[in-house]
Amino acid sequence: MFFRLEHTSKNSKARAGVIQTSHGKINTPIYMPVGTQGSVKAIEQRELQEIGTQIILGNTYHLYLRPGIEVLEELGGLHNFMNWDKSILTDSGGFQIYSLSELRKIKSDGVEFRSHLDGSSHLFTPEKVIEIQRAIGSDIMMILDECVSLPAQYDYVKKSIELTTTWALAARESIERIPKYYDHEQYTFGIIQGGTFQDLREISAREITNIDFDGFAIGGLAVGETTEEMYSFTDFTTDFMPKNKPRYLMGVGRPENILEAIYRGIDMFDCVMPTRNGRNAYLFSNSGVISIRNNQYKTDPEPVDGSCDCYLCQNFSRAYLRHLFNAKEILALQLATIHNLRFYLNLISEAREMILDDSFEEWKKQKVKQITKRISNYN
Repeated sequence: MFFRLEHTSKNSKARAGVIQTSHGKINTPIYMPVGTQGSVKAIEQRELQEIGTQIILGNTYHLYLRPGIEVLEELGGLHNFMNWDKSILTDSGGFQIYSLSELRKIKSDGVEFRSHLDGSSHLFTPEKVIEIQRAIGSDIMMILDECVSLPAQYDYVKKSIELTTTWALAARESIERIPKYYDHEQYTFGIIQGGTFQDLREISAREITNIDFDGFAIGGLAVGETTEEMYSFTDFTTDFMPKNKPRYLMGVGRPENILEAIYRGIDMFDCVMPTRNGRNAYLFSNSGVISIRNNQYKTDPEPVDGSCDCYLCQNFSRAYLRHLFNAKEILALQLATIHNLRFYLNLISEAREMILDDSFEEWKKQKVKQITKRISNYN
């Protein structure tokens, strides 16, 4: 069984479950560090294992362009290429193509785009995206969809969800036709779109979940709408998603966003925020957000977070980390990334425990208050 739902909270939609792939067990809810090009920035695979990473995300668009599917085929797929023996999810590349608004053209059969690397022309069809992900060898493949920038006009979003459904049907057919490259199972998720229109979200959710995918994602949020709209449409959409399959909210987000989305029935998350913020000297903690370059930490002997068990917090002071950033030492990026990822993984692991204990709702309220504090002099 790919997914087993273990428990649903009594007073919310919060769920605890288990995803099983050929590369191991994944306890949900789960946060997936983003390894866009076969590498999670500023942290090596050994350290990812040590902090408890169960699954990472790779990017179909970037891996297709570099190193290329021929290289990945020759070297036995992404798992072998990057020496990672746990699970990998690959997105469809749709979001990256969406962000290349001046370099792409959406057509009925796919998306024509120019590479941001050399300007070369390429076409992603639903079938091509599955073929690329077969070569990558990810455990979970996302289908091609159109991600619409918000705010957007109703008529455009309506046409867009029709196109996304058409592509989903084509992708589902191609899964049966395009053989696996490697000796492990691959699962596929459909993506629900619909912008900030309830009726279109419902139509998309009903159409996509009617296709026999192994899990389902909510796309097209965290792309310009308000936080309250993101929460509202997540809550609305999960009502139409099967209870016996995993639910993935794409590209979200801040720690408090993740907890609020878990409350609304989401199982899986990815976001570059912990790694990107870490590299820019912003660290998450159970007391709030720390801007470690601030002068107040110049002689501070305390760890970034006294309740954190990561390598940074167990061995180094705030003063030392501040020094590393100000001296532009590469070690600063590494230590901050280790900490932020461990914070996310600890947070979501604790959320799972609270769900299983039927204590999630009250715990979530208190936790959000703690972690969203701005420590003095935070910029």
